[in-house]
Amino acid sequence: MNAMNFNSSKCLLLTLLCGILAAACEPAVHTNKLYTYTLSGDNTTDAYDEAVMVACIQGILNRNTTQLYLLSDTYERPAYWLDTLSASGKWLENKEHTAIATLEELMALAGDQVKGAIIWDPDVPASLNVATTLAGLEDGIVMSPGQADRYLDRWELPIIKDFRGMFTGQETGSKKNDAYRWAIREFLETGRCDPHWLCLYEDAYMTREKGDINYVVTRDWPVRNQSFVYDLSPWGDEAPLDDPDQRLGTDLETYKLMLEAVMKLTKGKQMTEVAGFFSFPKYSNIPGYESKHDPVPTEWETVHLISPYNCYQNTVAHLCFNQSVHAQAPVGELQQGRPQLKDPEGGKTYLCFLMADYDSATPLYDFLPKHWNDSARGDIPLAWGINPNLIETYPDVIQYFYDTKSPNDFFTADASAAGYMNPNRIDSAHLPLFIDHNKGFYQRLDMSLSPMVLDWDEPTAAVKDAFTQFSGDGFSTIVIDFHNAGGKLPEPHVWKGMPVMELINSACNFSTPQQTANELSLEIPAPRDGAKPAFYFFRIVWTSPSQVIAALEELRKLRPELDIEVVDPYNFFHLFKSTEG
Repeated sequence: MNAMNFNSSKCLLLTLLCGILAAACEPAVHTNKLYTYTLSGDNTTDAYDEAVMVACIQGILNRNTTQLYLLSDTYERPAYWLDTLSASGKWLENKEHTAIATLEELMALAGDQVKGAIIWDPDVPASLNVATTLAGLEDGIVMSPGQADRYLDRWELPIIKDFRGMFTGQETGSKKNDAYRWAIREFLETGRCDPHWLCLYEDAYMTREKGDINYVVTRDWPVRNQSFVYDLSPWGDEAPLDDPDQRLGTDLETYKLMLEAVMKLTKGKQMTEVAGFFSFPKYSNIPGYESKHDPVPTEWETVHLISPYNCYQNTVAHLCFNQSVHAQAPVGELQQGRPQLKDPEGGKTYLCFLMADYDSATPLYDFLPKHWNDSARGDIPLAWGINPNLIETYPDVIQYFYDTKSPNDFFTADASAAGYMNPNRIDSAHLPLFIDHNKGFYQRLDMSLSPMVLDWDEPTAAVKDAFTQFSGDGFSTIVIDFHNAGGKLPEPHVWKGMPVMELINSACNFSTPQQTANELSLEIPAPRDGAKPAFYFFRIVWTSPSQVIAALEELRKLRPELDIEVVDPYNFFHLFKSTEG
């Protein structure tokens, strides 16, 4: 071998050796493995604190790949979806499941991907949310003081931040609000958090002592996405249960500071999802907890508050396991097809049913499978309300429903559009952003209907113009004017080719088929001879197709004079448009 060839071979060998050594220094990523860790169902503070740590580790491990999937001793839905999505042809089919039994094994798996610990202050429950936000930004795990004593030395973890004693109430008179205002300045105003997400997760105030991990297992999501986590009241006329001595309206002022900071970051180029729900016992009137405000008005007030800041809500998100895994699923083209359109018949009573309130993560993830697997699904045409923005959170779950739909199942948006907001509250200058946001999601899910737009008043001309850009096949609304500002329902009409009408809400809460039939009947007046066909679109919440069919049978017995036909949502709006046109 001549010198030139020898030197070339030596250089090649050194290059390969360096590559091997560099690869050995990288964290091991087993793309064909999915590690599982099972959370105990113990209702203790230790179980709560463990779940916080594990959720942080999961968010870090799943930031760029799918490594860790959590299961539960007491909640079967994570196992259900793991089995479903590991079946033949599904995206997790080729993943080898490897169980991890202890925290020590879990930390060994994470290795130096975990950069340190963040200690929250149990005397300031809101500091748990602030610590979670920082965990996403610094790749840290959140620890209680007791965990820090137990694990820091054992795991040789540096302290990234210790929040104990940091928030005293000196700034606002409220330790809670001091914590969030510090976080707003440090994480939002500096642009460190991703402004596409806000996470409204209940803090530790009344959950840790009960071992309630509903909004703990969700924390992999903000850690993975480097999102801002908070828990504030939307009301300015009442102090919240968790901070009764705060100056009136302090929570609301902080809420607005946060929304203003996020809106400044988005620069009008993207909308922001608020994932999670307000705490019922802290901010609304439920048994055992007195408040001026009931839950539904509190929900509506939250949406009323966030909408002008180009925010939309993905409300109920408790017990939403493994979002950091599901969100990475590859999704093919989602198509649902269109039915053959009919001609209207005089004297008919056309009914359409929206199987409603799957507009947020928990109903989609947990509630819908119970009703979707009903043996009568497909026997009558039904609209299923699934907000298309949830494709960012549970794309594989949505893919499953599309893959298993019958020809009589049709997907529409649910609460408002691609996210729950009040369209009338969107600033006119931001309506082009609103249109682009919704158009993109509607196209991804092959949707063109918005049958449950929620607002405080009938849609303005500008709002209707906006909806024609992505929802031209139909628009219906529920209007509730909690502010007593003169809000009213629109008269049924066709706006620039888009049917506009009411979604009837009186039969939404299903009790028995007889009760629902009575509610349906009250909305349908006696038919007139030779009259045009009549149209009634009903909202039904979290009910099986079998129950809807049973209610229809009762309605036909109760009202034999009606010539009832149940139609799919596309034909419903088409027949109305044909009749009015």
